[in-house]
Order: sequence, then structure tokens, then C-alpha cells
Amino acid sequence: MRGGVAGDAPGVAVEVSEVVLVRHAETEWSRSGRHTGRSDIALTAAGRAAAQALAARLSDWNFALVLCSPARRTRETCELCGLADHARTSEDLWEWDYGAYEGLTTAEIREQRPDWDLWRDGCPGGESAAAVGVRADRVIAEVSRITGGVLIFSHGHVLRVLAARWLQFDPADGARLALATGTLSILGYERQTRVISKWNA
Repeated sequence: MRGGVAGDAPGVAVEVSEVVLVRHAETEWSRSGRHTGRSDIALTAAGRAAAQALAARLSDWNFALVLCSPARRTRETCELCGLADHARTSEDLWEWDYGAYEGLTTAEIREQRPDWDLWRDGCPGGESAAAVGVRADRVIAEVSRITGGVLIFSHGHVLRVLAARWLQFDPADGARLALATGTLSILGYERQTRVISKWNA
């Protein structure tokens, strides 16, 4: 079966073969650099077109599990990829909670705190990198019990933390993994070692 979800595999589950990550496509706030955590922003027209283009790129996989953030922008991306009927939402895949910095750009935040760094300082009333890492670890624990491929639709910062934790790095090391909207990345294995097979493609 191409471009869909595989049936249940018999036997004992083994480590997932690969985890495909999709960052949601463009929104008005992602385009302008505004921190978009729990605000439920829709895709732009360009974002919808980019999400539809992702469908063809995902068509060669059979997925045993499809997970999606509850946010509208990720659900729209998933739907436009033709996988909404197979997806299960996960609260752990919400974007970083930016608290008091929700909706602000980095430049605007640094007008108040010139030395502010998301990965080091977190957000007042929101999350730290370590807190996002706890959620990422729960996702990794879940997908590691699955036999076959897994597809995840989520957000830029949480996916960067997820990739860092997949490599068993500190959550804040996700700062070094830039991730654009509407992109596809792959986490996998080289022998028994967890690796990033593709990033920000």
C-alpha cells in the first residue's frame, strides 16, 4: 500500500524503523516571525499549496502510526497531505508554550530583554527547553514501541527538541537544528545508533 497507513503487524513490536517529521506549512505568524505557541492560526494560501505538495513526497511510505499536534495549522497540513483519517492527535506535540512572549517576534522580545535566548531562558509563564524535552521524551517512548514507520505533524521548535532528544542530546541542542515550514525530516537508525537521516528537506 502506498501513501497510507499499514495494517497491524503480527508479533512483538521492535524499534520503529524511521520517524518522518513534517513541520506544518506557512501561517501569517510564521511568515512574520511571531512566536506561535498555542494560538490557533490557519495556513496561508501559500501554506496550503505547500502542504498539498508534501502529499506526493509522502506517497512512498507506509505508516504504522500517524501523530498530529492538535493545532489547526498542523491538522490542516495533515489533511492536505491526505492523512487526516489516519491521524491521532497528541497533546505532547503542541508547539513550545511561549507564555508572555506569545505573538511577539524575537526583536520585540529583545527590546525588553536584550540578551534573551529562547533555548537558554525559556519564556515567562510558558515553557523551558527542559519542559519541552519531557514532552518529546514521551513521544519518543511511544513511537519506539511501534513496528514500522511513524509520521509526525508538528511545529518547528518542538520538532527540533524532539530531534535533539532522539539523538540523546540536551533539549537545548535543538537550537542548532534550523527547521523551515512545510519541510520533511527523517529520524532513523544506522545499525543500532539513532541518527538524523534527512533534515529540513
